[in-house]
Amino acid sequence: MDDTILEVTDLSVEFATYGGVVQAVRGVSFTVQRGKTLAIVGESGCGKSVTVQSIMGLTPVPPGKINSGTALLNGKNILGLDTKSANQFRGVEIGMIFQDPMSSLNPTMTIGNQIAETLMVHRGKSNRDALREATVLLERTQIPEAAKRAKQYPFEFSGGMLQRAMIAQSLACNPSILIADEPTTALDVTIQAQILELMQELQRTENMSIILITHDLAVVARMADEVAVMYAGEIVESGSVDDIFYKSAHPYTLGLKQAMPSNTANREKQLIPIHGSPPDLFAPPVGCGYYARCPHAMKTCERNPPELFALGDEHYAKCWLQHPDAPTVDALNQMDN
Repeated sequence: MDDTILEVTDLSVEFATYGGVVQAVRGVSFTVQRGKTLAIVGESGCGKSVTVQSIMGLTPVPPGKINSGTALLNGKNILGLDTKSANQFRGVEIGMIFQDPMSSLNPTMTIGNQIAETLMVHRGKSNRDALREATVLLERTQIPEAAKRAKQYPFEFSGGMLQRAMIAQSLACNPSILIADEPTTALDVTIQAQILELMQELQRTENMSIILITHDLAVVARMADEVAVMYAGEIVESGSVDDIFYKSAHPYTLGLKQAMPSNTANREKQLIPIHGSPPDLFAPPVGCGYYARCPHAMKTCERNPPELFALGDEHYAKCWLQHPDAPTVDALNQMDN
């Protein structure tokens, strides 16, 4: 039985600006399995949020434009739908937690009314029934005194409580997929752990799939089943969480791991930053997007876009180092020396 609930193939998105056309997403493909968590990882500006916003139909057109691709939700392509058609799955089949709940919630409406609005629009519930269910949803997300809190406004909530309210709103219609775009960025470590634990608990009880957008590898290690590493608008490596952490194949993935703090007591261990800057997506590189920053770059990397190499069961990497005829990293280091 195929448990694939969402299949994205060859998604390309660009933005027309005064300075030119930005190729923000370039040929992205991935799948989401029922009840599993896919983490999309990468530094700021790599195209993570644009990817999921395009799937949700939230990319403004213009200046945005989807050049190619499909996104099959239970076998139906949801890319490029008009607003009325998109609203049939937005908030119903796919819920979304935005990065900044304060700017995503309406400051002039109570929390309860904002959650109730979702139920009234998508489920046809009366105002009274919707408000009653909104209180239940707040209770499910572990907000104390839910009935009282439902009558309060966003400015009366703390950051952690706002994020819980956003989760309650996104779960109102029991979606099959929850997209969480940097859900813990503005929260302290304790609240972050509570939000992640809440998401895991809801996933277990609802058999819900999660697409987690983040740059925090610690969150990925805790939450993800599958990982897609993005760089310069492309997925450069994908695989299980164990593949990405223990069998890293792309130099960018290795660079992210080396720049990640550890909880060991070894004070001599240094964090190794990734030097340089991402490429200009007004004019993306002809070859590998990571060429200018890669410590193991070869001449072919500059001129030829890397192929997608299969490294194991569902483990893939776009890197010429994985070609059967490529020199080993040790050999390249000796050549540099």
